Amino acid sequence: MSNWRQLALIGSGFLLAYFVPFSHPRISRAILEGFYMLHDYAREHVLFCLIPALFIAGAIANFVSQASVLKYFSAQANQWLSYAVASVSGAVLAVCSCTVLPLFAGIYQRGAGLGPAVAFLYSGPAINVLAIILTARVLGWQLGLARAAGAVTLSVVIGLVMAYLYRREEEERAGVVAAQMAAALKQRDSRSGSQTLLYFTTMFTILIFAAWGKPADATGFWAAVYHLKWYLTAAFLLILAYMLRKWFRRDEIVSWMDATSGFAVQILPLLFAGVLAAGLLMGRPGTGAGLIPSRWVVAAVGGNSLRANLVASVVGALMYFATLTEVPILQGLVGSGMGRGPALALLLAGPALSLPSMLVIRKVVGTKKMLTYVALVVTMATISGMVFGAIAP
Repeated sequence: MSNWRQLALIGSGFLLAYFVPFSHPRISRAILEGFYMLHDYAREHVLFCLIPALFIAGAIANFVSQASVLKYFSAQANQWLSYAVASVSGAVLAVCSCTVLPLFAGIYQRGAGLGPAVAFLYSGPAINVLAIILTARVLGWQLGLARAAGAVTLSVVIGLVMAYLYRREEEERAGVVAAQMAAALKQRDSRSGSQTLLYFTTMFTILIFAAWGKPADATGFWAAVYHLKWYLTAAFLLILAYMLRKWFRRDEIVSWMDATSGFAVQILPLLFAGVLAAGLLMGRPGTGAGLIPSRWVVAAVGGNSLRANLVASVVGALMYFATLTEVPILQGLVGSGMGRGPALALLLAGPALSLPSMLVIRKVVGTKKMLTYVALVVTMATISGMVFGAIAP
């Protein structure tokens, strides 16, 4: 960084410290709200969602055969198969827009094409089965069905559009990928394919149970799983420890830890900064204590106009939603007068995007691709909301 850029940053910080009225109740409360949100994020999501995802990303970078990734997700792979797998991958992953980021970075750096990787990035937090079932039970089966169909469709459409818009860059990247493919096919894994599959299945199972949210209904199957989640998580951790001892060399484990720490250094600072900024602007979900008053949002999303759906999409894209929390929050907004079209728009944009996730996506694919992805999500969510609002007013 040049001296002039450093001086500009120092000057900006000085002007901010000099002119911002920190004593104003709204400003001081919003700042405190940002740290409250960061506190909640650290306690509720980092240990049990993000850390397992970082270990999985490190494992993908080390132990997934690059030939396998390129076979299913590269630009040269069967496109029907690539997008089919990517678009439904979130059905079993109860992860938020931040937790899916290390997994996205892992497969993209391993050689996955931009389109399938983006489809996976969107589908991961948007299509998990628990959220869809909860949406149907709390907000009605029409909205639950529309969310499921819309999320699958949008993941494919957004992935295809991204691949088309950046096809020339992808063609250049394809040459590198082809060379990697040839080298990867010559590699022999020290473990069998079934052992690798069991290893990743165990880690994904740990992530699912550790991140399992408390259901609204205190009885039934989902509640039973919630009460047993830590016993199940501990059991699969023991299984993982056995696998590591029997199937992996010491140098492989060290390499896995190095890759995991690399993803952590790349992703965690941006996520923490983004969560703090989201809390400052919007406040924690349901509190309305950010710089932007929640009553403005509620007033702007009534009916089924273009403005209402666009505002719902933009607000959803900026806010951070933990897994499953978007449903009770949306229930309150609908009760305050939010239209059904904007409700779907927020459901399609909110879980898949957040201000923290935007910062990390930019780090992985660059500013231009990140802005294009955000614009596509907001646009597609807005259109979907308008269509649904017209069909089911």
